[in-house]
Amino acid sequence: MRQTLRLLPLLAFALVTAMPSIAFSQAPAPAPAPAAPPAATTAAPATPATPAQTTAAPATPPAGPQLEPQGYTYDPQGRRDPFISLLRRGSDVQRSGIGARPPGLAGLETSEITLKGTIATQGSYVGIMQGSDNKTYIVKTGDRLLDGTIRTINPDSVVITQQVTDPLSLEKQREVRKVLRQTEEGK
Repeated sequence: MRQTLRLLPLLAFALVTAMPSIAFSQAPAPAPAPAAPPAATTAAPATPATPAQTTAAPATPPAGPQLEPQGYTYDPQGRRDPFISLLRRGSDVQRSGIGARPPGLAGLETSEITLKGTIATQGSYVGIMQGSDNKTYIVKTGDRLLDGTIRTINPDSVVITQQVTDPLSLEKQREVRKVLRQTEEGK
């Protein structure tokens, strides 16, 4: 008796989950063929019907509400995008439009490089930067990164003008200073 009571909920669950699949798996009944006009008084010899003559015309789908096109785009017009999380901010969003990065320094972002040294040459400075790919790059003023441009190089720092991609930020550019030797306060 107890085993029957234990199996009863399992049996009820199996029936409930199987019923919709049984109901929807039945094919709808074909529509009756339109009635043929009455035959002439003269009887024609009976010939077997060919498959082409017995098939009914395909039913046209009912004219329902039109579906929207699949390629929906959002035009923010200065407002924030409601589909971007407020917790993650725009800097964490993957860049889908970039695709493959260009090789070398032009394929690195500002956050992926560190200043390792500076060299004085003919009245100006060049910087020695190390990328996240563990390669060393010699940079000069005006060199381009993936998201910015080298603006100035000083004896102890490099200033980069970074293009801000955060849709929640009001500023579109900011200056990022890469320092050669960080002080205790900056750590």
